[in-house]
Amino acid sequence: MIEIYKTDDLENKLIQIEESVYMEEGFDPKDCWINLTNPSDKEVALIAKISGIEDDVLKTPLDDEERSRVETEDDYTLVLVDIPVIEEGTEDYYSYFTIPLGAVIKKDLFVTVSLKDTAITRDFVRNRVKGFATYKKTRFLFQILNNIASKYLAYLKQIDKASQRIQNGLHKSTKNKELIQMLDLENSLVYFSTSLTGNDVVISRLLQNKANANNILKSYPDDTDLLEDVAIDTKQAIEMCSIYREILTGTMDAYGSVISNNLNIVMKVLTSITLIISIPTLIASLFGMNTWVPGQGQKWGFWAVLGFSGVVSFFLSLYLKKKKLL
Repeated sequence: MIEIYKTDDLENKLIQIEESVYMEEGFDPKDCWINLTNPSDKEVALIAKISGIEDDVLKTPLDDEERSRVETEDDYTLVLVDIPVIEEGTEDYYSYFTIPLGAVIKKDLFVTVSLKDTAITRDFVRNRVKGFATYKKTRFLFQILNNIASKYLAYLKQIDKASQRIQNGLHKSTKNKELIQMLDLENSLVYFSTSLTGNDVVISRLLQNKANANNILKSYPDDTDLLEDVAIDTKQAIEMCSIYREILTGTMDAYGSVISNNLNIVMKVLTSITLIISIPTLIASLFGMNTWVPGQGQKWGFWAVLGFSGVVSFFLSLYLKKKKLL
């Protein structure tokens, strides 16, 4: 999917350029923002023609195994970072993972490429980011990084709340459902931790101004302050991720033991009940043999055997209960 936006200088509003306009020969993309979401080869070729950026560069963020980095060439800078993605599952359960987001910045053009349409770019389309303009390329890049860091922090809080909710269902559980959900959350934290570490390296390099050797990303004081805030939020997210991972790991180990203990209690009770039932069965079997037994042929014989079995079972139940086996 191709979306092209441009900020109107007069009204300072974000305007989407119609397909019929950018499909025309000689379309000038100056000061535009081109947003590519899981584009086809044909769409990539079209944007490569319009922007003058190689196909391979535009396709780089479409590989979900790409690592976060900054690449600087003569006429563009590629900033590749991982963004958090939330996916709704069943029974109000959400899973989290990360995908690459690439930003290709030229002197007069800004291009973003990702595999999915995410809240990161939607916030800009819906004018939810203050001070956003497509012609402010450096600020736009730092605003994207700031939005990414904010989303990581928000999703980490959601993961913490989800883990608390799942833990409440684990107190009396003997099933694996809750543990599997917590394992999914732990996997999400692993993805977040790896991605945040890579993003932190990218932000550190941008702070050191090494990526601006071609003067495409010009640094301004306000922009630098914004990037420093992004660096702080990213490090905070890394720390939160580490803490939540340790908590989840410890909780899963503890509740794994609790579930195992609950099963042991159930088996203990069932074993005690089986033992109590086996006593009357044994006595009835002995008195049912085809040999002489006490009370044979007497009217009171049946009731005597039944009463004796009941008394033995009763005292056995008291003994097991005293030993906390029932």
